[in-house]
Amino acid sequence: MTTHYDPAVHTPAEDDGGPPPEAPAPPGHHRPRRSRFGRLWRGRPEDPRWARPAFLALLTATALLYLYNLDASGWANSFYSAAVQAGSQSWKAFFFGSLDAGNAITVDKPPAALWPMALAVRIFGVSSWSILVPEVLMGVGTVAVVYAAVRRRFSPAAGLIAGAVLALTPVAALMFRFNNPDALLALLMSLACYLVVRALEDGRTKWLVWAGVAIGFAFLAKTLQAFLILPALALVYGVCAPVRLRKRLGQLALATAAIVVSGGWWVAVVELWPASSRPYVGGSQNNSFLELTFGYNGLGRLNGEETGSVGGGGGPGGGGGGQWGETGWDRMFNSEIGGQISWLLPAALILLVAGLLATRRAARTDAVRASFLVWGGSLLMTAAVFSYMAGIFHQYYTVALAPYLAAVVGMGAATLWERRERIWASLALAAAVTASAAWGYVLLDRTPDYLPWLRMPVLAGGLVAALGLVFAGRLGRRTALAAAGLGLVASLAAPTAYTLSTLREGHSGSIVTAGPSGASMRGGGPGGGGFPGGGNAPGQGQGQGGPGAGGFPGGTAPGTGGNNQNGQTPNGRMPNGQAPNGQMPNGRSNQNGPTGEGGRTGGAGGGGMGGLLNGAEVGSEAKKLLEADADSYTWVAAAIGSQNAASYQLGTGEPVMAIGGFNGTDPSPTLAQFKKYVADGRIHYFIAGGGMGGGMGGDSGAASQITSWVEATFKEVTVGSATFYDLTSPTG
Repeated sequence: MTTHYDPAVHTPAEDDGGPPPEAPAPPGHHRPRRSRFGRLWRGRPEDPRWARPAFLALLTATALLYLYNLDASGWANSFYSAAVQAGSQSWKAFFFGSLDAGNAITVDKPPAALWPMALAVRIFGVSSWSILVPEVLMGVGTVAVVYAAVRRRFSPAAGLIAGAVLALTPVAALMFRFNNPDALLALLMSLACYLVVRALEDGRTKWLVWAGVAIGFAFLAKTLQAFLILPALALVYGVCAPVRLRKRLGQLALATAAIVVSGGWWVAVVELWPASSRPYVGGSQNNSFLELTFGYNGLGRLNGEETGSVGGGGGPGGGGGGQWGETGWDRMFNSEIGGQISWLLPAALILLVAGLLATRRAARTDAVRASFLVWGGSLLMTAAVFSYMAGIFHQYYTVALAPYLAAVVGMGAATLWERRERIWASLALAAAVTASAAWGYVLLDRTPDYLPWLRMPVLAGGLVAALGLVFAGRLGRRTALAAAGLGLVASLAAPTAYTLSTLREGHSGSIVTAGPSGASMRGGGPGGGGFPGGGNAPGQGQGQGGPGAGGFPGGTAPGTGGNNQNGQTPNGRMPNGQAPNGQMPNGRSNQNGPTGEGGRTGGAGGGGMGGLLNGAEVGSEAKKLLEADADSYTWVAAAIGSQNAASYQLGTGEPVMAIGGFNGTDPSPTLAQFKKYVADGRIHYFIAGGGMGGGMGGDSGAASQITSWVEATFKEVTVGSATFYDLTSPTG
C-alpha cells in the first residue's frame, strides 16, 4: 500500500521521501520572493497559512509559561547550582563538573548539563534566573523538536497537538524549570529520535550519525539513561531503513562509533588524567568515572545495589516494594508516579496500537509506520525500565517519557482522524478520549481537595466528545471538528491544572514533584515522605531526640539538638539555620512561615536529611565569619555532604569542600588527606552536622573519622544556630 501526498495531511510520498516540489511558475510570471521574516512567518509554501503562526505561538506560550514565577525556586537543586557557580569561576571545575572551585570533588554525574548554565552564569552573573533560564530554553527546544518530527510525516495540526501535550505535561513543566540533568537529556533524546526518523526517510548516513552524536552527548548529561532507547532505535532502523541490509549494518556501526566518540572523549580525558591533579569523581568509591557509570549510576539503579547509596529499592519482579517505591507493570500509574506523567499514557498506548494497525499493510520502508515504531518503541522501552528498576528512582525521572508520549499522541490522533470514516478508526479515537477523561478523573480524585469541581466536567466532556467521535465519519466536518476539539480539551484539562499548580510554586532540593500537595504520595499518603523507606523523612513527624531518632546520626537534626515534635524541626529550623528561602525539604516553598508553621510539608515526596536532600540558609553572621580572610584559603570551610556544602558556597560565593560527596559516603577526602589540607592551611572552618556521617548506605567511615578528629582537636564556634570549628585554632 503506497501512501500518497495529500496537502490536507501533508503525508509525503513514500518513493521520494518528501513532498512534491512546488509547481513552476507560468511563463512570463515571476514568483514573488519573500523576505527572511516572511519565510519565517509563513513557513512552507504547501502549509496552511495558520500553520507557522500557530507553531510560533506554541513556542512563545511555552516560553512564557515556563518563565512565569521562575525565581520562586531560588537555587532549585543547590547541589547543581553550586557546581554551576564553581564552573563559572574555574575552567577546571567547568570541565570536570566540580562542586567547588577548589576542585575537591565532582558532582555524581558527567558535566554536560552544567555547561550551558555555567556559561550563562559567566555572562550574566550568579542568580536563579541565569541558572534556570537555560533549562526553560531546553524545554522550548524540546517542544520544537517534537513538533518538527511529527510535522514531517503527518500534519501541522498533529505537530501542534504533540507540542501542546508535551508542554502541558506536569513533570515536563517541573523539570524544564529545574537545574537537574533531565532537561538536557530529554532534549537530546528527542533530537535523536527526530534524526533517526529523518534517516528512515531516505537512508542517508549523516542523519543516523548525527543521532549517534546526540545520544553520546546525552550520555554526558546522565550516563546510561541515554542508552535506554538504543535497542528500539537500532532495531527499527535495521529493519525499516530504505537501503540494503549490508549498508544498514554499516550505518549502524558508524552511528555506534559516533556515540563512542561524542560521549567517550570526556570519559577518556578523566580516566587518563592523573588522579592527584583532578577532583575526586563524586559518587564513586574508587575515584573512577567508569565505576560511577556502571555502578552507582548504572546497573545499581536496576538492581538496587548502588554502592555508597542510601539503599536499594523494590524487590525483583512485579509488585516489589522497597525504599524507592513499588516496582511492577503499573508503576507509572500508581499514586507516586501517576500524577506526574500518566495522564495521557492510556490514550498513547491505544493510539500507538491503532497507528500500527493502520499501517500494517504498508511496505517495509514505510516512514509513517517507522515513526510510530521509533517514538512508540522509545516510550515502551523507557517505561518498562522505569517500572522495574529497583534502585534509586525519583518521580521526576519520568520527564524522559514526556516527548515520546506526546509524539505518539499527535501522530496517532492525526492518523485516526484521517481515517475517521472507517468505523474502527473512529472507535479507536473515541476510546483514546474516553481513556484520557476517565483516567484524568481518577488522578484528580486522588487529590480530592484540589479543584474538586474539575473532575466531573473532565469526565462528562470526554464522554460527550467520545460519542461524537464514534460518528465522526458520518457527521459534517464542523460537527466532527467540534467533537475532536472537545475531546482534546477534556484530555488536556486535568494535566493542565496540575501544570499550572506546578508553575505557581517554587521547588528546591533533591527530590521534587509536580502538581499540588498530595499529588505524588510515597509511603502511604499525603505527608508521607518521599524519602527512602517511605513514611516521614528523618527529622519530621513525631520523632523524639535520642539515639537513632529521626534517622540522623545521633538522633536529632545536626547542629540543633533537642526534641522534634509535632512535625517540626527543633526551633522550627533546618540544620544550621532555616531552610533556604523558607523552603521545606520536600522540594516545595514554605509560603506561610518558618518550618513547621503552615509550610507545605506533604505529598511532594520530600523528606529532608540535614544537608543530604537540602542544605541550610546561611545567616548574615555565618556569612561574615566565613568570608573573613577567604582569599587566604582554598576552601573557606568543609562540610559533610554536598547539599550542606553547596548552601554555604552559594551563600558566600567562596569554595566549600563537600566531605564524602552527595551522601557523605564517598571516601574523599580520607582522614590523612584532610589532616594534610588543614596542616597546609587550606581550609578555615569545619561546619558541624549535615550528610549521613556514620549513618546509612555504605558509608566508608571517612566522614565520621574526620568529624571525630575535628571535634576533639579544634575550638568550637557557635554562630546563631550553626556550629563551626576553627581549623586554625587547636583546643590544645
